[in-house]
Parts: sequence; C-alpha cells; structure tokens
Amino acid sequence: MTATAFTREGDFLLPPPRPADRDGAGIDPRDRRRLDLHAALTAAGIPPRPEDREAIEHLSALSAGINSTIQRWLHHTL
Repeated sequence: MTATAFTREGDFLLPPPRPADRDGAGIDPRDRRRLDLHAALTAAGIPPRPEDREAIEHLSALSAGINSTIQRWLHHTL
C-alpha cells in the first residue's frame, strides 16, 4: 500500500516515521534544551507553569552539560 492510499473507512495512511531521515539541525541548541527540560519536568510529575517560563529560559541558556545534569536529577525522581 502506498502513502497516498485510503482504507475502506476513509483514513489516510502515512508511511511510518524514519528518524534517521530527520534533519535535527533545524532547531537551535538552546531551544532543544528548553524543550528537553519541559519534557523532563513533565515526566517527573512537575509540569511547568506559565510563571516558570523565566526560570526555564535561564536554565536553557546554561551549557548542555549542566542541562544534562539537571535532566538526570529529574529522571532519578521517578
């Protein structure tokens, strides 16, 4: 079946994602750290609040090594 095929129910079928084909260069490293921090906080049961934005922005500006340490700490809270 091709990527343009429809099922009998009318659902559009897409091919499965291929992570190796993704272009990871399109996102700024600081933005990646911010997104990763949001995900780590949420996974640890600490969903960020709107008032947390400034703190997350400051933490995201720190080096990748520091951010990895913060995320590791959060993962150990599970």
